[in-house]
Amino acid sequence: MEHRSEQVVLVNPDGEVIGTHPKATVHTRDTPLHLAFSTHVFNSDGDILVTRRALSKLTWPGVWTNSFCGHPGPGEATEDAVHRRARQELGLEVDRLELRLPDFRYRAVDASGVVEHEICPVYTAVAAADPRPSADEVMEWRWADPQELVPAVRAAPWAFSPWLALQLPLLYPAG
Repeated sequence: MEHRSEQVVLVNPDGEVIGTHPKATVHTRDTPLHLAFSTHVFNSDGDILVTRRALSKLTWPGVWTNSFCGHPGPGEATEDAVHRRARQELGLEVDRLELRLPDFRYRAVDASGVVEHEICPVYTAVAAADPRPSADEVMEWRWADPQELVPAVRAAPWAFSPWLALQLPLLYPAG
């Protein structure tokens, strides 16, 4: 569960820290650029964990997305934030964390007008168990073949988060 006092790190277009803002109110119609991360979790069979965002989420409620995302707090290493969010959001311990897309960033506007505007490095990791997600974060999940997920997202991008639709072709260019 999100804590009201949790802060996100605001950055300028060069990625330099310029301040902080409460996470609870950072995503608006004029969201400032801030730090985030995105993680794609795999199991031992090579399947990727996709999650469906809870209907209570502010942005893109009910859409399918990558395994989990989050924001490093002020002074928190992104890798530490990845492990923290894996536990909080999915009840998972992850290992073999690998930075795959260090320069990924995006800006997207959802149907309600709320903006996501993030410098968002993309990681992959491995989990040895099935998730036990927090209901206020994830309403559904499944393991999917990555080579089948790419064409599914291409065919129905409206059913998936925009960041997943942007990340997958970069992670699986031949998919």
